[in-house]
Amino acid sequence: MDHLQAGGVKWMMYWIIFALFTTAETFTDIFLCWFPFYYELKIAFVAWLLSPYTKGSSLLYRKFVHPTLSSKEKEIDDCLVQAKDRSYDALVHFGKRGLNVAATAAVMAASKGQGALSERLRSFSMQDLTTIRGDGAPAPSGPPPPGSGRASGKHGQPKMSRSASESAGSSGTS
Repeated sequence: MDHLQAGGVKWMMYWIIFALFTTAETFTDIFLCWFPFYYELKIAFVAWLLSPYTKGSSLLYRKFVHPTLSSKEKEIDDCLVQAKDRSYDALVHFGKRGLNVAATAAVMAASKGQGALSERLRSFSMQDLTTIRGDGAPAPSGPPPPGSGRASGKHGQPKMSRSASESAGSSGTS
């Protein structure tokens, strides 16, 4: 277990130092990129940080980072508590605003869209009723033409007059 903790501490030191190096590199690249062998020196520095023989990251962490963090520990803890309190307050504030916006939108949609919603539902129900008729094609959503009445039979087939059915039967056999 101690070996695992020691390895974890080593990597923690490396990643903290590497993060600081990456942050500093953003600014130094602007001013020092013209310097001969600048990029090769950066690669050598990262290799030095990583090497288990030189233990560069451990050396820099113990020499510079740890003493700074230790001396500022109280201030860091106070800032973390303040940030936690502010984030909780912001979460509550934005949560309330979000609920108010959602409630207002729902009320406005219900008041403005009630007529449109009922018309839309009515048109869907009319289409459903016309497909039950059996012709398969949806009928127009408007009112049925005058005089059409209920021409469908028991199983959705349209009623035909006797003379029309006889003429249909005689034309099919000839």
